[in-house]
Amino acid sequence: MVEHRGAGGRRGVRRPIGPIGWRCGTLATLVVTASALLLSSCSTNSSSPPDRVPTTTTPATTTPATTTPATTTPSTSPPGSTPPDVTWLCRPGAADDPCLSSLKTTVVAASGRTHVEDATPASSPSIDCFYVYPTVSTQPTANANLTIDPQERAVAVAQASRFSQVCNVYAPMYRQLTQATVDGRVQATSLDRAVAYSGVLAAWQYYLAHFNHGRGVAFIGHSQGAELLIQLLKTQVDPDPVLRSRLVSAIVLGGNVTVPVGKRVGGTFAHIPACTDVNLPGCIIAYSSFDQVPPPNSHFGRVTSPSNGASGRSPTDQLQVLCVNPAAATGSRGSATPFSSGSSSAAGKAGTLIPYFPTGDVLRPTVTPLSKVIPLPTVTPVSKVTPVSKVTPVSKKVGTVSKKVPTVPTPWVTYPHLYRAQCLSQGGATWLQVDDISAPGDTRPVVRETLGPEWGLHLVDVNIALGNLVSDLQHQAGRYQG
Repeated sequence: MVEHRGAGGRRGVRRPIGPIGWRCGTLATLVVTASALLLSSCSTNSSSPPDRVPTTTTPATTTPATTTPATTTPSTSPPGSTPPDVTWLCRPGAADDPCLSSLKTTVVAASGRTHVEDATPASSPSIDCFYVYPTVSTQPTANANLTIDPQERAVAVAQASRFSQVCNVYAPMYRQLTQATVDGRVQATSLDRAVAYSGVLAAWQYYLAHFNHGRGVAFIGHSQGAELLIQLLKTQVDPDPVLRSRLVSAIVLGGNVTVPVGKRVGGTFAHIPACTDVNLPGCIIAYSSFDQVPPPNSHFGRVTSPSNGASGRSPTDQLQVLCVNPAAATGSRGSATPFSSGSSSAAGKAGTLIPYFPTGDVLRPTVTPLSKVIPLPTVTPVSKVTPVSKVTPVSKKVGTVSKKVPTVPTPWVTYPHLYRAQCLSQGGATWLQVDDISAPGDTRPVVRETLGPEWGLHLVDVNIALGNLVSDLQHQAGRYQG
């Protein structure tokens, strides 16, 4: 294991647990892994709205995607209706919308003291968010159907719901590549990948035709969701000046956006730039998080990563993977810094992360509680947490746990001033380095890699910095002039 020391000489994350709240089930099973279009695992339990008719969307890989002007998006359905091949996981006005779930949070301080904070969705947000979820389906086929299973609801709560403080969240269901294609039970083909993308494209075109009305849009995606959004942005938004003018932000995490060495635009996108100030709209926030230097076989942070080939980007020494620190404008001075110096070792601005983790039963009472879908470990009140001398394996998929998280009465938990992040570049890799900055005696649990060094902290890319990302989008929306 490569050892890294962060600010103040402290070692990187060294008190391992699985991803808090999600850790022994929730996150490790909800979010993603990358192989063709990437990853995660969950157990199955179906619940489908009675008025939806799953329909196979038209594959889109055999013919290059073309840009549809924002003002003339075609549709065969009457305004206000939804065609049978577009199913919305989240949409304003939908019943039991998981993206409008409770945001009540227990704040756990380094001393162990707690208090509860609350937040609510914006009553009349000025922008929309278009969210594409990561690989969560455990259906046995290469492509999932459009049934809304507990996994999709849970990941929408965990990754997208807190953005409801800033935007109306639109999240389409799509026929994603399933976990079966990741673990080798099913071989994914180019047609299967085309089917996944075509569903996202159809939903985007329907959204433009019926819901957008010229409003600014933030794109949010992780892992497979990020890869599909990268393709959508590259073919539909980047070449279209009208749609680019509506871009508030593109938050695409764990997807290996590339830029030419020494530049902030080019590579993956011809026009959309990397954010050099996360307070300003119209740019990309992208990163993959690690607690140590990504190894040569890393899935993320390197232009040689497998997911680059899957999305059609060829490795070259003229490109580097983009890293924009979402915490650079939160509790720190300066702007977020993608690696534009072209040097073999470079560092961006550091900042304190604001993590938010779902605690387990984050779903509404009308849906099967997440702890019953995926068993969670017994937790202990923070006053009774004591270090253990031996790390006990929980499962090969989840990782190890050396400390138990506190029991909290809210759907969310946050641990302030526990992590610092900084974009680093070394040995051909660029990544968001996450360091434990806790003081001696701090008993709060700390995340670490659970899938192996080549994955890094991929499972918590979103939640480790969710508070920062929401804050960044609030600033970007406030300055958007569209």
